Amino acid sequence: MYRLGARSPRGGIVRGLPRLLTACVCLGLAVVTAAAIRAQERGAATEWRYFGGNKAFTRYSPLDQISRDNVKTLKIVWRRPAVSDQLMQAFPDLRVTNYLRSTPIVVDGVLYAQNVHGLVVAFDGETGKTVWEQELFARTLEEAAGSSTRGVDYWQGGANDDKRIFAIRGEYLYALNARTGKPITEFGDQGRASLHFQENQPLAARFSDTTGPLVVGNVVVVTGNTAGAGDTGTFKKEAAPEDVRGFDARSGKLLWTFHVVPRPGEFGIETWGNESWKIAGDLGAWNPMTADEDLGYVYIPLTAPTASAWGVWRPGDNLFADSLVALDAKTGKRVWHFQTVHHNLWEWENVGPAMLGDITVDGRRIKAVMQPNKNGFLFVLDRTNGKPVWPIEERPVPQSNVPGERTSLTQPFPTKPPAFDRQGVADADLIDYTPELKARAREIAKEFVTGPLFTPPSITTDEPGMNRGTLMLPGSWGAANWNTGAFDPETGFYYAVSASLPGPSNRALKKMTNPEATMEYASVGSPPDIEGLPIIKGPYGRVTAIDLKTGTQVWMVANGDGPRHHPLLKDLNLPALGVPNRPAPLLTKTLLFLGEGSNAVSGTPQTDWGWGRMFRAYDKATGAVIWETTLPSGTTGGPMTYMLKGKQFIVVPVGSRNEPAEYVALALP
Repeated sequence: MYRLGARSPRGGIVRGLPRLLTACVCLGLAVVTAAAIRAQERGAATEWRYFGGNKAFTRYSPLDQISRDNVKTLKIVWRRPAVSDQLMQAFPDLRVTNYLRSTPIVVDGVLYAQNVHGLVVAFDGETGKTVWEQELFARTLEEAAGSSTRGVDYWQGGANDDKRIFAIRGEYLYALNARTGKPITEFGDQGRASLHFQENQPLAARFSDTTGPLVVGNVVVVTGNTAGAGDTGTFKKEAAPEDVRGFDARSGKLLWTFHVVPRPGEFGIETWGNESWKIAGDLGAWNPMTADEDLGYVYIPLTAPTASAWGVWRPGDNLFADSLVALDAKTGKRVWHFQTVHHNLWEWENVGPAMLGDITVDGRRIKAVMQPNKNGFLFVLDRTNGKPVWPIEERPVPQSNVPGERTSLTQPFPTKPPAFDRQGVADADLIDYTPELKARAREIAKEFVTGPLFTPPSITTDEPGMNRGTLMLPGSWGAANWNTGAFDPETGFYYAVSASLPGPSNRALKKMTNPEATMEYASVGSPPDIEGLPIIKGPYGRVTAIDLKTGTQVWMVANGDGPRHHPLLKDLNLPALGVPNRPAPLLTKTLLFLGEGSNAVSGTPQTDWGWGRMFRAYDKATGAVIWETTLPSGTTGGPMTYMLKGKQFIVVPVGSRNEPAEYVALALP
């Protein structure tokens, strides 16, 4: 039997129905199709299907019930703990962290996230009450130990009842029934697939992940890191490769592997001199992935190799370290790549998510990808082919005087947009709020090598008043990090959230005296300060709005007070100096929501001004603070929003070193 409009085996249209009936049926089909599309669009607008908002990771929602006019009435409507009392009672010796990384997703009114143990929980979006909790695979203390990743992902198969939540915990990728939380037994080994790295392992390294999976079509893409492999980034040059892999969403079968360090016969192997590719590693992606589902591409921001401050043993550009790589999600084949730092010696990596959005530049519509780097640059590329939207110039940079080190002669500098945070250290960057502070900062700076961006690490001495190393700005934690960025698809604005702290001498090099040491040099030291104050001036935490239609900065504001109430500054009536933390933003129709971060977040200055409990709404057009409130603790993960039963909610993960992790929901009265 042929359906109306179906083609016959010979390719003709089947005829025979009256024209009026045909027209009516066709019109009915069109109405149904249009209604289905509108329903899908409404779902996308009212839900939060990936932990970055969508697979483009824009951290944007078009919801506008909470607006400039009424945001001041926003209140906490429910809270739920992220620590399992049942698990803690069963395992009294279990140690947990209050660093709750996970941002929930929302599907059909149910929130899915991980608790601090890394177990997936489903809870009602209206009340916060538990729907189900993932059970331990085995009732042992070792199995109970775990931590959260930044998010989970959702997949629906051909059958309407085949709805799965994918999550990473420990060395496994889990597939859970979205309705019940029970393992999908036909996936992997009774509901989980092993993620332990098997190939080319010079060290006994366990798989570790803080990001979470990304589902593209029927492929679950997994990045990840290695744990227990020694002091990565400093003392060892040998490290496990942290390859990118794709798994079948139905069976859990490994479909493909992309080698982040090329193997013989693969593109880029010649960029590792001295056959250093044999032992190189520690350059995986420990930050969010993104995907263009229409193109079928997944975008992987990769990090620096070991040892990040010492590259004598690995001459060359070292692909695919510090590269944004576009992969075909079905096959894992490289489509294109762009390296943002050659032969990295500073640990300036691609760590923020590579956000996707369409922008109009000089009348031309471009499918863009925006990749922030720790060094404060935003690289804007055509996501179909990796070509720069604006010219990116290879410019000469300072060269190393470390014996045997072969610094790259040039590094890539975007001509647009401008850097979103301070780069390099000069006298004008030193703290100058009083003449006395400036004088003290100058004396400290004399003990360091200072200079522009890409001034290389230097050899320290133990003699008083001599070189204590190279003073880097941004520091090794970066101006950008996992939290950086939000993109507004309606205005074409990108919002960079960044921190500005010098970092230092821990990127300096000291001659090793131990003949058994793997390296000849190692990173040492700690950031310089003046009674707890950075030796550079603020703002130490900021938000910068960039118009990607023109590649220009629109505004920049400090986020939070920072150290303005420090004893050396409290009488100066300074403006906000900014909190140097890693809060993630949330964009809505008119507002930008942002916290101050938490001292539970890795890399946070352990001072009373290095984090905070404030949560603010900024006017995204001007940067003006419209509203702020105090949350139970500092933000640890990205906030998100959704609409349920006519009400818009905002949910924020919070916690601190001394306060429990929990999810907090806000809504209008």
